[in-house]
Amino acid sequence: MTGERTAAATRIALDAMGGDHAPREIVKGALLAAADHPGEILLVGKEEVLRAELIALEASLPSNVTLVDAREVVEMDDTAVAPLRRKRNSSIRICANLVAEGRADAFVSAGNTGAAWTSARVVMGMIEGVERPALAAILPNQKGHTLLLDVGANVDSKPNNLREFAVMGHFYAQMVFGIAEPRVGLLSIGEEEGKGNELTKETYRVMRETGLNFIGNAEGRDVFNGNCDVVVADGFTGNVVLKAGEALGEFVSRTLREELTKSFTRRIGAFLSRSAFDGLKKRMDYSEYGGAPLLGVKGGCIVCHGRSNAKAIKNAIRVARDFAVNQIDTKIRTKIQDLHTREHDSAALAGN
Repeated sequence: MTGERTAAATRIALDAMGGDHAPREIVKGALLAAADHPGEILLVGKEEVLRAELIALEASLPSNVTLVDAREVVEMDDTAVAPLRRKRNSSIRICANLVAEGRADAFVSAGNTGAAWTSARVVMGMIEGVERPALAAILPNQKGHTLLLDVGANVDSKPNNLREFAVMGHFYAQMVFGIAEPRVGLLSIGEEEGKGNELTKETYRVMRETGLNFIGNAEGRDVFNGNCDVVVADGFTGNVVLKAGEALGEFVSRTLREELTKSFTRRIGAFLSRSAFDGLKKRMDYSEYGGAPLLGVKGGCIVCHGRSNAKAIKNAIRVARDFAVNQIDTKIRTKIQDLHTREHDSAALAGN
């Protein structure tokens, strides 16, 4: 959708049937979001199932929530192309249709990630000049947060793809972090320009031509020490970093809990330090960030963790609304077009 948007004017399509805890937690999340934030929510799923959930929750349908019937469900073990072939009336596909038709600004799903990716890319379409979309995840660091992309949308990437990821990450980081010139780093095995494989070496060269605040190579530690605001990687590497980081966070939390309950003295210490541990847990809690935006598609697509609870869904809807209000897809298109224009002009000059 085009033109200036306000939060109250946004319409977000929500896949009510996707996720480990669907539809109960999805419906609860929609109710929380409807109470806390302006704008309309299009709750997409089997209408009779959704109405039964509202009854079970002893809740009435808020004035800013509309039910949209979808007779099919994409399961977690379905293929990524299921919404395009076998299940065209699925909740994921209808959510993408709503955005493509201009009836919604963005859609949110905790369902099959591959199906959401395929639906967004094919049904909604790609931003002109962007070859591949990228999933962006927010991770905690010592000073705040780091935006890491791509975290799984593309297994293999080319230097120009990583450059596009950097541009898209730049604008998204501006929105979520409020930083005018986010520091962008390229994930590699050393800080020096010559370090890395052929992909990172060539990407380093093209990244310098973007006009972004590119600070060079970033090592794995830079994802968490706060030296970068945006870290760019291919989807294979980014996904490994993301999953390893999630697992490490869960390991640390579980181990601390076990160690702090081994004796009475430790339990007293844990009680006195409870607020500090609560703060740490909040910073590491994926539900605080809602979901990962699929950058590069027309409109917004927010992909949530499969085990998302109501809180995560509520926050994902907020992220989708902010995405629409800030017109992130429009800013990405303008910057990508500018890069391609400069490339064309440089090639023409070189040929003369």
